[in-house]
Amino acid sequence: MSSRTVIRGGLVVTASDEIHADVLIEDGRIAALAASGTPAAESFTAPRVLDATGKYVIPGGVDVHTHMELPFGGTFASDTFETGTRAAAWGGTTTIVDFAVQSAGRSLREGLDTWHAKAEGNCAIDYGFHMIVSDVDENSLKEMDLLVEEGVSSFKLFMAYPGVFYSDDGKILRAMQRASANGGLIMMHAENGLAIDVLVEQALARGETDPRHHGEVREVLLEAEATHRAIQLARVAGAPLYVVHVSAGEAVAELAAARDKGLPVFGETCPQYLFLSADNLAEPGFEGAKYVCSTPLRPREHQAALWRGLRTNDLQVVSTDHCPFCFAGQKELGRGDFSKIPNGLPGVENRMDLLHQAVVDGHIGRRRWIEIACATPARMFGLYPQKGTIAPGADADIVVYDPHAEQVISAETHHMNVDYSAYEGKRVTGRVETVLSRGEPVIEDRRFVGRAGHGVYTPRSTCQYLS
Repeated sequence: MSSRTVIRGGLVVTASDEIHADVLIEDGRIAALAASGTPAAESFTAPRVLDATGKYVIPGGVDVHTHMELPFGGTFASDTFETGTRAAAWGGTTTIVDFAVQSAGRSLREGLDTWHAKAEGNCAIDYGFHMIVSDVDENSLKEMDLLVEEGVSSFKLFMAYPGVFYSDDGKILRAMQRASANGGLIMMHAENGLAIDVLVEQALARGETDPRHHGEVREVLLEAEATHRAIQLARVAGAPLYVVHVSAGEAVAELAAARDKGLPVFGETCPQYLFLSADNLAEPGFEGAKYVCSTPLRPREHQAALWRGLRTNDLQVVSTDHCPFCFAGQKELGRGDFSKIPNGLPGVENRMDLLHQAVVDGHIGRRRWIEIACATPARMFGLYPQKGTIAPGADADIVVYDPHAEQVISAETHHMNVDYSAYEGKRVTGRVETVLSRGEPVIEDRRFVGRAGHGVYTPRSTCQYLS
């Protein structure tokens, strides 16, 4: 017995097209589309019919940068795979790619197995993994080849966090050379961690302990310098490069200059850099701790460069870097010493709505919204066209989105397992109404009807964005 659903009367928006169309879903996949009101569309029949009149019908969001249950700074990210994927669904995201972590001295395989165990049977939506490589040596380089073959085709390295995740230039070059040979994509946290540690030590010695100093010591130039260095190392290795959480105009300029040379260099930014600023870090008392993340929030004037980068395609993806820590008991670990505040913000539930607000505000167009939040992340990380679009054969990961509904973002109403919202009180236009994951309802008329274990592990091919 096949399961069929028809979505009628909505404006189907993909990265390339907008069309008033009916969508036929069969056995978890999109079977057909036909212009609404035509005989072809009238021929679609199904036991379940969703009326999307006056609404958008969009692909489920693809968030390729999340950290569920991440151990960091003596604590753990507060969202589990169960709570985090449920919150993602509420926000119109139907696929996440999370980061499995190699512990120093252990194998990549052991780290990946640990993350599989955390996620399996617990996710409301589909998921994949990147691999954080903490220890570049002959063994881990060989393991990179095996992981690419089994669908973990991207590897994150850090120029920041000495003593935790940091890799020196020689190790980065070796990993890039390996990726050049096996088709993997290197993701880079580009900040000069060694220099930042000096500035942290000096600031604390001067008694500068408040959260705002977190942003001041992680200087814009140290992000730009590391971005430049990562690009040159990737050129030497002949490897593509994806720079995560780009926050500053100077770093965007480095990416743009590389792309103008025709280099396979890509950049991601996050909603926090587009909608929040260093002003939040400077909020009175210890409130600024809520906004401590790395790269840090920047002075507001950097936002224009980020929006421009998204319009010119010098930045290709908006992900969340969702890594929530509760204010009470977690962020508070850094009272009196900003360097001990766990780095990370909650956001997996807010991304699609905030980017729709950017459409309303005129920063980007509707199709660009879908491109940076759904299609390009899927292509960049080998999930397209199974994910990220509405087309025959694609997984029926579909959101019915009300572009006129107004909502106020608040910790009182969000579903992330964290005691504050980074966007508390922000009024936005647009709201998720219904979410299907592989044709099954997860959110139905603003009610959660999904379940832990519906989401399955999704192996990925290599980057499809290089052409």
